[in-house]
Amino acid sequence: MKFTKLVPNIFFEDINDGLKLFVDCLEFTIGYNDLDSKNPCCVVQKDTLSVFLFQNKEYADKDRPEIRLHTDDIEDVYGKISQTHPHFLHPNLNTITIRPWGAKEFALRDNTNVCVIIQQW
Repeated sequence: MKFTKLVPNIFFEDINDGLKLFVDCLEFTIGYNDLDSKNPCCVVQKDTLSVFLFQNKEYADKDRPEIRLHTDDIEDVYGKISQTHPHFLHPNLNTITIRPWGAKEFALRDNTNVCVIIQQW
């Protein structure tokens, strides 16, 4: 068995919250776009990563995910985000910290409590 990519689904009451986090802050681009439909959704992409964003209040109310993005230059990522989107920095991990498992990490949290941990091993 071989897999080449994991593409998470993230649900938002208002998909614009997801676009602010992934497109505006993390600089993903919109690949697949069905934002003008009755049930808005899209795939956002950056490098080899993809995330499926959906607007669905019922599912958004049930789960607020936490995902990790790995990088080779956490200082660069942190510097850019802390200057352009500091309101996304998670209050519990708002600076680069070496975690007990040895990785450098900082975290983002949007206003819907979706958490994105940026990690470098």
